[in-house]
Amino acid sequence: MEVLESRAWWRTPGTRTLEFERKFAAYHQAKHGIAVTNGTAALEVTLAALGVGPGDEVIVPDFTFIATASAVLAAGALPILVDVTPDMYCLDPDLVEKRITRRTKAIIAVHMGGHPADLDRLLEIAHRHRVRLVEDSAHAHGTEWKGHKIGAIGDIGTFSFQASKLMTAGEGGIIITNDDELERSARSVHDCGRMPGEWFYSHFIYGSNYRLSEWQGAVLTQQLSRLDKQAAIRTGNATYLDRALTEIEGITPQKHDPRCTRNGHYAYIFHYNSRAFAGVPTKRFIQALEAEGIPTQASYPPIHELELFKSKEYLKRLPRERRETGKSILKSKFANTRRAAWQTVWLPHPVLLGTEQDTTKVVEAIQKIRRHAKELL
Repeated sequence: MEVLESRAWWRTPGTRTLEFERKFAAYHQAKHGIAVTNGTAALEVTLAALGVGPGDEVIVPDFTFIATASAVLAAGALPILVDVTPDMYCLDPDLVEKRITRRTKAIIAVHMGGHPADLDRLLEIAHRHRVRLVEDSAHAHGTEWKGHKIGAIGDIGTFSFQASKLMTAGEGGIIITNDDELERSARSVHDCGRMPGEWFYSHFIYGSNYRLSEWQGAVLTQQLSRLDKQAAIRTGNATYLDRALTEIEGITPQKHDPRCTRNGHYAYIFHYNSRAFAGVPTKRFIQALEAEGIPTQASYPPIHELELFKSKEYLKRLPRERRETGKSILKSKFANTRRAAWQTVWLPHPVLLGTEQDTTKVVEAIQKIRRHAKELL
């Protein structure tokens, strides 16, 4: 209501989005925050601020939402697809190192389901090869690595506030960093190439209008105020599920790295082994789970299996001289990504905000499905 009555509904003359940027960055132990229109825009602005462009390469996991790769293509660069680990479904550091070339400009680590990628290894690799580490934290609001909030442990990090996320204003995103120069570049890119303190119609570098509105800044400030309380509930219920589901043959929860001192839990992910359920396919198991009143959400398909890549349409985003070599990114087998994409089940984070009794119903539903698995065939 204060935004409504202020008549300052857009970011430039307003104060709400600025307030949110500062609070969100401080909460994640970062110096700077730049709020943008959505999580995809956050990645695009970040890559522009890093100077990623035609001819460059950026390493991304094959198991992620399309935006992680499409943001690289938007810059005219080539996304180098790398398989994930078999148990946490995050970027495999060993494979990352093998794919670095003289063209590599950055690594984008996705914190899958809220669990962070191996930031120790990835930081060491990035520093040694002098490339930037970007944290795609769309799933990981409030996640911690060794007691420190993620997002600005690498050079720069991005978050999403799309409707399904842990914090939401329907759409929205933010970039956080401790690097003053990156903040200056990203802020300019997100605001039509303007620079702080200069005349409004001065434009110094490439930029576009990625600004978040005052309405969304106000909503997100309130969302942030309850994040810790909700995170504690999700953590407690996820811990219970980890213990209880491990006891069910054929169900293996996403592995927890002890260096992850808090998982934001955008989704509760577990691997489903159909052999322990009389051969019932994953899709049929999910249907049965939903019939028992347990909501699920779709896993990501492998990036390399999307039509954009299978049809070679992505090559049109590359310079002509890079199009032939750009085909090589599809030659890997991506075994762990395939397994993660087609053999995991995702429970959306609202499932973890229920009571202990609600969480027990998840376990009971899976036990019931296993008892009656043959009937599902």
